[in-house]
Amino acid sequence: MAESDWDTVTVLRKKGPTAAQAKSKQAILAAQRRGEDVETSKKWAAGQNKQHSITKNTAKLDRETEELHHDRVTLEVGKVIQQGRQGKGLTQKDLATKINEKPQVIADYESGRAIPNNQVLGKIERAIGECPAILQWVSAATA
Repeated sequence: MAESDWDTVTVLRKKGPTAAQAKSKQAILAAQRRGEDVETSKKWAAGQNKQHSITKNTAKLDRETEELHHDRVTLEVGKVIQQGRQGKGLTQKDLATKINEKPQVIADYESGRAIPNNQVLGKIERAIGECPAILQWVSAATA
C-alpha cells in the first residue's frame, strides 16, 4: 500500500462566482480594486417589448401649460371623418379594420381627442375617399 498523508487536502477545482454574484455591485467594486478590467453597460428597455420610443412624457405634457401641449385633431376634421365613414356605410370598427388600426383610434379622431398622425390620416383619407378638410388639415400640420 501507498503511504497516505491525511493532513493534505487536494482541491481539484474552485467554484467561481455565480452569474448573480458576478454582476453584483460588490463584486464589480472588488474586481476594480484588484485592478481587473471590468466592463459594465446599462441596457435600455431590456426585457421589455418596447417597439417605439416616446421622447416626451405625454402625461406630463398634458398637465403642463399651453406652450407645451400637443396639437389635437380639430372637431371639424372629426366631423368630416364621421360623415365620410357614414357615407360609405361603415362603422368605426369597419373603418379601423380597413385601415389596420384599432377602433379606439377612429373614435379618438372623430371626437377630437387624437394627436394627429399623418400616416393614419392618409389611411383614413384613402379609405373614405377624397376629403378636402382632411387634406387641408394634413397640409397645415406638416407646414
